[in-house]
Amino acid sequence: MPNRFALSLPIVAALFACLPVCASEADDTRAILQAEREICAAFEREDADWLEKHLDPTFTLTSSTGKVTTRADEVADLRNGTRYDVFRNRGTKIRFYGDAAVTTGITRVEGKSDGKPYVLDFQFTDTFIRKPEGWVIVASHASRLPAP
Repeated sequence: MPNRFALSLPIVAALFACLPVCASEADDTRAILQAEREICAAFEREDADWLEKHLDPTFTLTSSTGKVTTRADEVADLRNGTRYDVFRNRGTKIRFYGDAAVTTGITRVEGKSDGKPYVLDFQFTDTFIRKPEGWVIVASHASRLPAP
């Protein structure tokens, strides 16, 4: 009869080997969710300087109309009067691919355009990469969802 301790040792070793990886993924998940919240908050408070500092220089957004904009375009748009009363994500899911991560979810935006209120939902896909300073968003895509 084999020694139970000898049989369980590889299982215990495998569990301990997973701990740093599991903890790292949990930390990465928290960091990316925090980055998503900070990006939304910057749009809400009309903080173009924050966006300019934290979006990757190569950042692009493909809008629901198919227009591709850069970090500079997004910063200029916010500086030139785009206003949001609400800019929030929900239902965010994250998939990791080494030093890259893809997030998906729904963004709700509310505000006024030409004096008329609007409420819109967009399905988003964001791509993050890990840089020495942490996780940075490099690309985003938004597809407008039909009104409920």
